[in-house]
Amino acid sequence: MKKLSITAEFFKGFIRENPIFCLYLGLCPALATSSSVKNALGMGLSTTAVLIASNITISMLISILRLTLNDNFFNKIQQIRIPMFIVVIASFVTVVDFVLKGYFPALSKELGLFVPLIVVNCIILGRAEAFASKNNVVLSFVDALGMGLGFTLSLSLLGTVREILGAGQFMGLSVFGENFKPAIIFVLAPGAFLTIGFLMGFFHHISSLHKKG
Repeated sequence: MKKLSITAEFFKGFIRENPIFCLYLGLCPALATSSSVKNALGMGLSTTAVLIASNITISMLISILRLTLNDNFFNKIQQIRIPMFIVVIASFVTVVDFVLKGYFPALSKELGLFVPLIVVNCIILGRAEAFASKNNVVLSFVDALGMGLGFTLSLSLLGTVREILGAGQFMGLSVFGENFKPAIIFVLAPGAFLTIGFLMGFFHHISSLHKKG
């Protein structure tokens, strides 16, 4: 079995396997919650928290089951692993949702339904199935942290471009002054598609150069 590097597993989520721009996962929340940097950060960090907690829990759960059950029974348990993963993920999403509503009510209201929908985010379930269920706790944590931060930075980049061009602001602060006429389209749905399209093209170019090098 190929030995995995902790450093490589952490940084892969930033460019080489960036969830949004390279793997094209989590596009629905990326488009819907990136109209401002604040919302993008809130969504990204919420997803990262769920991803880390679920990866660690699933890795530990599978390891314990593998050690305590015989092969025949463990294989039967494996057949229902997806529902198990969803229950784990949904539990942590509920915790994050309550934390946002309790301590950050304004942000929770802005993000709305997209926080509960983290349960069905392909990034979360994909990392649980493809990585956490097959690797130890340390690597699962590093994988979740790297992927989560890559997702957060991607959302923040989208939010930065859209907020500056569409509102002339960054984190609610004016960037170009009162005379600037923002392109309102960038804070609307068409602007989200335009921005993510250009950024995907840029990341694809960078990834291609990395592969050639």
